[in-house]
Amino acid sequence: MSKLTVNTNAGIAHVAIDNAPIHLLTLDLINELNAYILSLKDDRDTKAVVFSSSDSAFFLAHLDITLINGTPAVQAGSIEFSHLISNIKSMNQLSIAVVDGVARGGGNEFVMACDLAFGTENAAFAQPEIFINIPTGGQGAVQFARRMGKNKALQALLTGVDFTAEQAEALNIITQYVPKAELDNVLEPLLAIVGNLEVRDIIMYKEIVAASLKDEEAGAELELRYFLERAKEEKTQTIITTYLKHGGQTVREAEDIQGIFADTAQELSS
Repeated sequence: MSKLTVNTNAGIAHVAIDNAPIHLLTLDLINELNAYILSLKDDRDTKAVVFSSSDSAFFLAHLDITLINGTPAVQAGSIEFSHLISNIKSMNQLSIAVVDGVARGGGNEFVMACDLAFGTENAAFAQPEIFINIPTGGQGAVQFARRMGKNKALQALLTGVDFTAEQAEALNIITQYVPKAELDNVLEPLLAIVGNLEVRDIIMYKEIVAASLKDEEAGAELELRYFLERAKEEKTQTIITTYLKHGGQTVREAEDIQGIFADTAQELSS
């Protein structure tokens, strides 16, 4: 890979995107991202993938507009971008975008395809496709509608304006605005927890949430099915026994439930 640098440690993959000069979603970058994401399909050791940029100005500028024309050969690149968005959403791992620069058009669609997204004071988010006579092509309008509702989505799509990270958080485009100086303080505890999970734990909650967004009853049925299946596992019963041993269901829970979880995990890992 020439556009991606991947470093994996303790179940967490950090993927730095480098496609100078402005981090366009070019066909070669799209192909590398698709290949890497698909390579994780059967990976049970990697629990989360953190996407970031090596550029101080851009996370991902937008889709390379030379891929937007009527010729079948060039349009194939746009179709591969659509596949990229679908592939991110289908990942077994938790996908996280850390945005410290501009993410417009396809860049913003990439961010919204991730499970979690954090933006700094340097970030900007927008879907300005209307100004080049096209709609969004990577589910941008779909996501804006689902996240913002009709009125705000139409306003954002028809004006193509930039949103700061604080505005993007309020509009549910990203998970959270985090000042750049505080990123490590937010990400490290999150990744420490996720790194100790099993991939199947992440898949389980992704499936329940996805089903619930489509149909509340279907989500409830899937949740109950997972609950009853997990309750029968020996692992579950061992954890419960150890949790009770360390003060679970006592007054310790009032002020130190995380300590009980930590003591339980430490004993079970020894």
